[in-house]
Amino acid sequence: MIPVRRPKLELLSPALVDQILAEAYQILAETGVFFENEEARALFRKAGQDVDDAAQRARMSRRLVERALVSAPASIEMYDRSGTRSYRVGGDDVHFDPGSSGTRILDSGTLRERKPETADLVRIARLTETLAHYDFQSTSLVSFDVPGEIADDYRLYLALLYSSKPVVTGTFRVSGFRPMFEMLCAVRGGAEALRDKPLAIFDACPSPPLRWSRLTSQSLIDCARCGIPSELISMGMTGATSPATIAGTLVQHVAENLAGLTLAQLAQPGAPIIFGGSPSSFDMRQGTCPMGAIETMMIDCAYAQLGKRLGLPTHAYMALSDAKTNDAQAGYESGMGAVLAALAGINVVSGPGMLNYESTISLEKLVIDDEICALALRLADGITPREEILATHLFEQFGPETSFLTTPHTRKWYRTEHLLPIIADRDPYEAWAAKGGRTIAERASDRVASLLEKNPPNLPDETIASELRRIMEADARANGIGPLPPMPA
Repeated sequence: MIPVRRPKLELLSPALVDQILAEAYQILAETGVFFENEEARALFRKAGQDVDDAAQRARMSRRLVERALVSAPASIEMYDRSGTRSYRVGGDDVHFDPGSSGTRILDSGTLRERKPETADLVRIARLTETLAHYDFQSTSLVSFDVPGEIADDYRLYLALLYSSKPVVTGTFRVSGFRPMFEMLCAVRGGAEALRDKPLAIFDACPSPPLRWSRLTSQSLIDCARCGIPSELISMGMTGATSPATIAGTLVQHVAENLAGLTLAQLAQPGAPIIFGGSPSSFDMRQGTCPMGAIETMMIDCAYAQLGKRLGLPTHAYMALSDAKTNDAQAGYESGMGAVLAALAGINVVSGPGMLNYESTISLEKLVIDDEICALALRLADGITPREEILATHLFEQFGPETSFLTTPHTRKWYRTEHLLPIIADRDPYEAWAAKGGRTIAERASDRVASLLEKNPPNLPDETIASELRRIMEADARANGIGPLPPMPA
């Protein structure tokens, strides 16, 4: 059988890859990186590095960083809630998940943004559970009907209750890690079981340029020691918090992420790390960070290529849009991002469902983007020769009346070769008009309602659910917070 060629995108020449990496190593050794976290600086000092506590700066040798790279695993196995289904994060495998930490939701009725509440978080977890092309879920929204002191573990609590998929999450407070870790252990059955079969990925974001905060450094240290994968999310903005050129931003991106990776390996050799990010082109006219800009997507695909060269799993925020509603801009930006991410072989692609510069989630867009992700994954699969003889045997009895509509070959292979979209319109004009001439956003709204109505919540067994609630309520009490919001019916 002829081997399949996987279509692949690489933007950087080998020589440019070498130069970017060399300059990143030079910055780490000569300029160094600021670590506000005392424990982080102590780990670098113990490793024999040049640490300036007064300036909160650590310089690290290339030898130390390369030793850390050898220690970090090239791929990570993630597992669902039951621990029976696994997902490899590595190689060119691509897994999509909804964008995370949205502070607004696009209301389905008014088509205006509003603050999310518990019912919204439940609906997005339930919806993600039903959509086949999202291998992972995420803590997509921040709930505004609970105080900020418990917002991190509350959104993880709801995600673990209402979806069985692995979850991309993170914490915005140092004390938030402990209850989140306890919840993950409750689902998996203990700390060692969680280490063996990771259920969650924690995002950890440096503060550009060249700074790791006390919070994010601690998250890296805590996750490393517990065996929880950390996703490194460098967020340079070209010409604002990183160099104006794409190549210059890539140098800074690599330096910031390698500093985080090295810290994680010093905390626990072998700690699972994903080389990711959320950088952007910076729009000088508006002062915004357009995630749908082609330059942003170029940075994403290029640093993924660099991450692969370093032997690490990769991540990017793509398949999202800066549009404010589900219009043509939302479609073309999300579609381009999903396709480029799939062709670049980015392992974890966060962003579907997101609008407005990573701040707003739309349930309708999440449904539309699921179909976009299906198209991107189909493209990445490439063209497969399904049989030893491709076509000549189908023409042995060929004549003027030959039709392939009824042949066994068509019945055997049609659904394997071709996607049949649900949301995209392929009707003739007359049929589309007869159905009301509805837009894709309107059709997506119907699809959201149908999926939620026909698919009951996929809840864990009562023992796990009760333990999750006990942990959540205990953290609320510890922060002086009263009863949790009621769960939606």
